[in-house]
Amino acid sequence: MTGRLAVGDTAPDFTLTDDTGAEVTLSDLRGKRVVVYFYPAAMTPGCTKQACDFSDSLDSLRAAGLDVLGVSPDKPEKLARFREKEGLTITLLSDPDKAVMQEWGAFGEKKLYGKVVEGVIRSTVVVDAEGVVELAQYNVKATGHVAKLRRDLGLD
Repeated sequence: MTGRLAVGDTAPDFTLTDDTGAEVTLSDLRGKRVVVYFYPAAMTPGCTKQACDFSDSLDSLRAAGLDVLGVSPDKPEKLARFREKEGLTITLLSDPDKAVMQEWGAFGEKKLYGKVVEGVIRSTVVVDAEGVVELAQYNVKATGHVAKLRRDLGLD
């Protein structure tokens, strides 16, 4: 695993498949700020809460010039079911080999129920319009994270 990203780092570019089968490339979004958040698994309670919070906040985030990309190791088909089931409006991306997660510091050792395991580290990185990390948060909580992110970005 590479180290975690920090403010001022250039965000590593990626191309991942979304839940419709289309490819999304981060550098294609230059000119707008992007929230890239990493979560362990679609259709689990915490991840569902977080995805719904981002979807519920998407209009106000877009009004502030931000787009949202949610990245998990789930296959596009599962992400499509997740979107359908929960009525999600954010872009859901599949990173099945976890290469992007590793490059962004969102995969590695973490504590789960008191044990050290290897897995997806719930993380959020805000990339500015030039592709530079504006904010990087690791080991975030699923519940209340979007509200905290909005505060941290001065949107509330």
